[in-house]
Amino acid sequence: MVYALERGFGVSEVAELTSVDPWFVDQLEHIAAVQRRLRGMALADVDYELLRKAKSYGFSDRRVAHLTGSLPLDVRERRRQMVLWPVFKRVDTCAAEFESHTPYLYSTFEHEDESAVESVRKVMILGSGPNRIGQGIEFDYCSCHASFALRDAGVQSIMVNCNPETVSTDYDTSDHLYFEPLTLEDVLTIVDNEQPEGIIVQFGGQTPLNLTGPLHEQGVTILGTSPDSVDLCEDRERFNKFLDGLGIIYPPHAFASSTEEAEAAVAELGFPVLVRPSYVLGGRAMAIVFGPDDLGSYIREAFAASTHNSVLVDKFLEDAFEFDVDALCDGERCVVAGIMQHVEEAGVHSGDSSCVLSAFSLGDEHRCEILESTRKMALGLGVVGLMNVQYAIADGQLYVLEVNPRASRTVPFVSKATGVPLAKVATRLMLGESLWDCGLDDDLGVSSTFVKTPVFPFVKFPGQDPRLTPEMRSTGEVMGVANDPGVAFFKAQLAAGQELPQDGVILVTVNRRDREAVVPLARRLSELGFKLLGTRGTASRLREAGIEVEEVLKRSEGSPNCVDAIEDGRVRLVLNTTLGEASFKDGWAIRTAAISHGVPCITTLSAARAAVEAIDEVAAGVEVTVRSLQELHSPTI
Repeated sequence: MVYALERGFGVSEVAELTSVDPWFVDQLEHIAAVQRRLRGMALADVDYELLRKAKSYGFSDRRVAHLTGSLPLDVRERRRQMVLWPVFKRVDTCAAEFESHTPYLYSTFEHEDESAVESVRKVMILGSGPNRIGQGIEFDYCSCHASFALRDAGVQSIMVNCNPETVSTDYDTSDHLYFEPLTLEDVLTIVDNEQPEGIIVQFGGQTPLNLTGPLHEQGVTILGTSPDSVDLCEDRERFNKFLDGLGIIYPPHAFASSTEEAEAAVAELGFPVLVRPSYVLGGRAMAIVFGPDDLGSYIREAFAASTHNSVLVDKFLEDAFEFDVDALCDGERCVVAGIMQHVEEAGVHSGDSSCVLSAFSLGDEHRCEILESTRKMALGLGVVGLMNVQYAIADGQLYVLEVNPRASRTVPFVSKATGVPLAKVATRLMLGESLWDCGLDDDLGVSSTFVKTPVFPFVKFPGQDPRLTPEMRSTGEVMGVANDPGVAFFKAQLAAGQELPQDGVILVTVNRRDREAVVPLARRLSELGFKLLGTRGTASRLREAGIEVEEVLKRSEGSPNCVDAIEDGRVRLVLNTTLGEASFKDGWAIRTAAISHGVPCITTLSAARAAVEAIDEVAAGVEVTVRSLQELHSPTI
């Protein structure tokens, strides 16, 4: 509407065309009027009154820079010359009936400042900002624990976050809370107001991490791992040279700044490949490409999502086991907090994969190699605080997939499993303490099997395909604990709302590559008394293996079909794997029907193995019990 108003449409005309009340359109006309004045004007010609009006209307420095053909920092410098700064007001939680003492603050271009800044030792924490699907709430857990650790250390905590639906923005979490966007302009304004001794960027995920370099360039102290090391891990070319120097292997890959370069890289690497943009949240626009038919669309999507016009093309490691490692480092020593094995194979986003602590199929040789490589990278990067590494093992070779010098989504899981609050320890390390000071003299271990399982929002989005991809789609996670891995997985699935059946009908329909591997799983399910349904290709292979199975049509082949069986309530569990875009489309009706009717749907063969093991152990009479974490970590038990 602002665009239309700026181009000459009248308020009444826009109101009539949009059915928006004229009062609101008139307010937008004020914004359009300021934009008309600023557009094309030289920044040096913008006077105090116009710039103040623009800022009071909510124009960011970046927007003013765009309209005047300048840079955001030039606008900031212009405001500095004019002494044009916002003040901070407190959110009046008492509705003016009593004086409000809550530390909720927001900026506005008025005159009276209510921030009540104190001259004490203080540290600022950057939260994760607004949450969306694909951005874990686990980072909020880390931000809260950082605030608690600062309080224990006698340091005033200043939280910067703009999501009121998180614990980090509760009134009693931090000493001061600023409801401000996580942008360079807004963070610098708070820094100028509070003058903290430093900023913690490790606990908010990619959003604050992207501000590390720009903040450092403006003279802001970044606590913990240095900005240069953060940039080294983000810049894949620098990072690969770093790994080469340490003798650590990573998958073959190439960089591309255009569609033509990306296609040439794929031609050299060969299918399948993993295409991903740089500097994005939650694996957004990442995809595994199996053939040339899908390549063009995925590359275009990756470039559209990239903020740096850069796309990375990795050789995808097929049939690989993937591992997540969380570690703490004080710059001189490194302690590995946990080695987790993903239940899903490589290619599924780590936030969407169930994982097991400790890794269940890791041999001593690879375990030692992971520990050694993690320590070499942590010390080589000079990490102070937390670090997460993702590894893959394919054909017996260990590869490093990614290193993040920050908290990961698995930190709350590992903290609860080990009984060691990793984010609190990391905060103490950033304040100058050592791992010895924190009582950590060796790698952490666990006494039981812990399984983390993601929770997905598919039921809230009818028709959404629940298949797992490199792009994160989960919105939370749960944990199952038991001595037996299968029971731990069963409990985690139950907590996630996926009750694995003990009897009934199971639909098995897998891609060509998985038909041989699904045979022992189907045989075990049949032995446990389940009746099997299978689409033509899968059913044919199971019959060849001597397994009783009822063949059922796909939806496109007629009726009654497998989707009818799900909708009629016959099916208790769906095992459906896909390969390539064509099979994704073929299986869409099956998967969406399962989600719509509350039927557990497993879309990877590795998760199917875990599910069968869980069903098997529970069927064998292994007791499913409940124990609190307090009981688990109590020294008296």
